[in-house]
Amino acid sequence: MSCLLLVFNTLIYCWAPWYTDFKKAAAAANNSNKMLLLNFSGSDWCGPCIRMKKDIFDSAVFEGYAKKRLVLINADFPRLEKNKLDIIQIKQNEDLVSKYNPEGKFPYTILMSSKGEVVREWEGLPQGSPDLFIADIEKAINTNKAN
Repeated sequence: MSCLLLVFNTLIYCWAPWYTDFKKAAAAANNSNKMLLLNFSGSDWCGPCIRMKKDIFDSAVFEGYAKKRLVLINADFPRLEKNKLDIIQIKQNEDLVSKYNPEGKFPYTILMSSKGEVVREWEGLPQGSPDLFIADIEKAINTNKAN
C-alpha cells in the first residue's frame, strides 16, 4: 500500500495501487472481496485516457472510493520509446486486449468480478464528475449482487 503523510496537517492520505498483472489483481480482489476495475489506456498518446486519469482516477474522491471497494488494473499501451514497457508487460497487456478489448477501444474500462466476469463496461471518457462515475460503478455492483 502506498501512503503519503502530510506532516504539517497531520493527514495521512493513502491511495489504491494500480496493478499491471491481472492474475495478482484478481487474487487481491478475491482475497479482499472487491471488484476489479480494468482500464485500457494509451498513457502518452490518447487524450481522453490522459484526461480520465487526471480528472477521475487521480481525484481524491475516486482514490478513496477505490481503496475501499475496488482492485484497479491498468493495461497501458504507450507509444513513445521512453515509455516503452518490458516484453512481459506487453504480452500481459496484449492478452488482456485479446480477451476483453478485441476492438482496441481507448479509454475502455471494465468492472468485473474477481473471476473475470464482466459486470459493466465504459467506452471512452465517462461524462461528469468522479462522483458520477462512482455512482455508476456502485449501481453496477448492486445490480450484479441482485442477480
